[in-house]
Amino acid sequence: MTKRALVVVDIQNDYFPAGKWPLVGIEAAADNAAQVLAAARDRGDLVIHVRHESLRENAPFFVPGTTGAAIHPKVLNRPGEPVVVKNFINAFRETGLEAILDDAGVEDVVVVGAMSHMCVDAVTRAAADLGYRVTVIHDACATRDLEFDGVKVPAAQVHAAFMAALAFAYATLRSTAEHLAEA
Repeated sequence: MTKRALVVVDIQNDYFPAGKWPLVGIEAAADNAAQVLAAARDRGDLVIHVRHESLRENAPFFVPGTTGAAIHPKVLNRPGEPVVVKNFINAFRETGLEAILDDAGVEDVVVVGAMSHMCVDAVTRAAADLGYRVTVIHDACATRDLEFDGVKVPAAQVHAAFMAALAFAYATLRSTAEHLAEA
């Protein structure tokens, strides 16, 4: 049996409706992430929470020391569960995430969180590049509408495009129900 870790990425208050940078579908994604989190805890898997803090002056969200930068209560860390504070999109960059995983002998990484097109994408690709087997729980992730060159892209399409790309070469994609049935 391999050692598995759940990485809960950036499910922070600023991404919720009352926050500074709300995501489409964040409530449902966080509810699903909470189910995955409960199952991981029940199995005794390593649980790692990732929390973003912006280093930019006048940052639009995740300002250090604010309520918005705090982990949302739906997935709040318990004592003993590591919290990796990151300042970049990739949760492995200039953090202790890889050391935590390696020290625990982790081979399989399960990812939930936000935003699908940024930090979830980055941590998934980095984890795969570092040799971990990665599973992304697609309905436990959320994003927002984007715009490029005058084209508005709805969040559902952004999410689908990024999940499709990750499924192509970087990760196994599962729904919450599928993941919980396999556990």
